[in-house]
Amino acid sequence: MKSFLVMQGHTYNEEKELGFIWAAKKDRSGMPSHSWQRLTEVKKGDLVFHYVNGRILAVSVAKESCKIADRPSIDEHVEQQDEKGYYVELEYHELNVPIHIQSNFDAIRPLLPIRYSPFQLNGHGNQGYLYPCNEKLSVKLLGIIADANITEVEDEQLEFAMSPVVPVERDMLLPLLHTAESRMRTKIRKSQQSFCKDLMLLWAYQCVLCGIDLPELLKAVRSKPWKDSSDVERVDPYNGLLLCANHAALYENGLIAFDGQGRLHISSQLSEEDYEKYDLHKKVKIARQENHKKYLKWHKRHLFRS
Repeated sequence: MKSFLVMQGHTYNEEKELGFIWAAKKDRSGMPSHSWQRLTEVKKGDLVFHYVNGRILAVSVAKESCKIADRPSIDEHVEQQDEKGYYVELEYHELNVPIHIQSNFDAIRPLLPIRYSPFQLNGHGNQGYLYPCNEKLSVKLLGIIADANITEVEDEQLEFAMSPVVPVERDMLLPLLHTAESRMRTKIRKSQQSFCKDLMLLWAYQCVLCGIDLPELLKAVRSKPWKDSSDVERVDPYNGLLLCANHAALYENGLIAFDGQGRLHISSQLSEEDYEKYDLHKKVKIARQENHKKYLKWHKRHLFRS
């Protein structure tokens, strides 16, 4: 199961009513758009979050994989464009309590990728139509949605405890949220277990910087984080270092990095007087392999606080 976030405006009501999302193959200038072409990645069973004017209004599931088709319209008198586009049939589940993104942005921001993020750093939506949602971002959104909507259901159940039970839309939504979140958490956990096992073998069960070998103090850290990596990169042992807890925190927060040759770089935000405290030495060079190079360079370029 993959997840996506679609940016909808005035088209939302019609697309919800007819149960679809659609995008043309090319824009008015004849050029393809990556956010339109991304519809081709949607497969049956995938999850879509629907963003409209600052809020997530609905969650849907793809009933079929993307196909080429005309854009449906409620108005039968509207003349169809002589152009086929990317079409995905969806089962919409509208939220009883929409989620305001900016109100939850502190929790969302750390999970946004550097490329193809659906949101700007100020919490506003980016221009474009369909964006990928990595599993950690999706789990966070599902949790926020569930917290808001389950609370609403519980409040209503208390208020109308003696009323007849009538099936409503949310009766289908909540199991969907639970199932989707469970599947994504399982994928994250299994990937992390495999990644950690491979890094232990690759780095001889010890921190690459200080040699600590107590398993409880070791952490498998990605050079290119989960949110920015492909499925293959997420489990590639060369996209990681085995570090003690202290050095792992420094690396993940960009306070230390390694160049393509494995030489240690220390952020100017750390005082040289504290190097000994953090067990850092300027001339250290780790025994990296050639396959580490692209990941170390990515980390240094994008995350290192030089």
